[in-house]
Amino acid sequence: IVDPDKVELSNLQRQILHGQSDIGKSKLQSAAEKLQEINPHVKLDLVPERFCAENARYLAGGCDVIIDGTDNFPTRYLSNDIAVWMRIPNIYGSIQRYDGQATVFAPHMGGPCYRCMAPQPPAPGAVPSCAEGGVMGALPGIIGSIQALETIKIIAEVGRPMIGQLFHFDMYSTRLRSFKLRRDPECPVCGDNPSITEPIDYHGFCGLPSPSSMNSLTVTELKALRDAGDDHFLLDVRQPDEWEQSRIDGAVLIPLGELSARANELPRDQKLIVHCKAGGRSARAVAWLNEQGFENVWNVEGGMDAWSQMKNDQ
Repeated sequence: IVDPDKVELSNLQRQILHGQSDIGKSKLQSAAEKLQEINPHVKLDLVPERFCAENARYLAGGCDVIIDGTDNFPTRYLSNDIAVWMRIPNIYGSIQRYDGQATVFAPHMGGPCYRCMAPQPPAPGAVPSCAEGGVMGALPGIIGSIQALETIKIIAEVGRPMIGQLFHFDMYSTRLRSFKLRRDPECPVCGDNPSITEPIDYHGFCGLPSPSSMNSLTVTELKALRDAGDDHFLLDVRQPDEWEQSRIDGAVLIPLGELSARANELPRDQKLIVHCKAGGRSARAVAWLNEQGFENVWNVEGGMDAWSQMKNDQ
């Protein structure tokens, strides 16, 4: 299980492994406790890191399947590519608001890969995250159960895995549909003449700024600036419900989805420091603000998660 995050109140309506008593724990610790309670004979390897190009091959080594429970496109494309290169079935699932879908990507078993279905990621900001757009709480459990079922079928070699077939569930109208998926012989990863054979800059491929391409500061540096009375404007681009749970004193809330309409509320002659939950949305905000001519803009690495951890450690 690969996950660096901690359990938050907003997770509980959709992440069924966690409960009220787990808030503040690492998700790995919470998940391990629940799974061991169900079956104490299960051996768990817990990795408190993000799945990234540097560790992907090592983490996937020796695995029979990769279960894709990601919530961002760079990691989704990376998990696909690693699965193709290492000839491991990739059990895919995704959710948004009232819709969920699942399939098994396995070119080595005659099916397509994720890039055959989605050669190019959507434009940055076109698909909101769960925190931004929300999701019906029961839906992740349904899609996750389908992923679990496909995993069991592959490992136990029973039934017919959902290779070449995309399952789609419209929860709003309770409508089930199935679509055929075909391998693309021109696919740059699993095609007949692949052009991508090693991890690439997935942030760049997905149109997201690389952390090294923008001004950034750590939460320790942010605290030092605030303690020294540095003149700055602190912008929080999370959602109002996240803001109600925790906030940094003096920050101004403008959710990412409202930023373009409210950019006139931001100063251009002052250092502008942007944060979110973990640094992803704020990075997108910083990139957009730079495009609009804001020059002194900084992203807070690790966001509110890192700020809360720093406070807890003090």
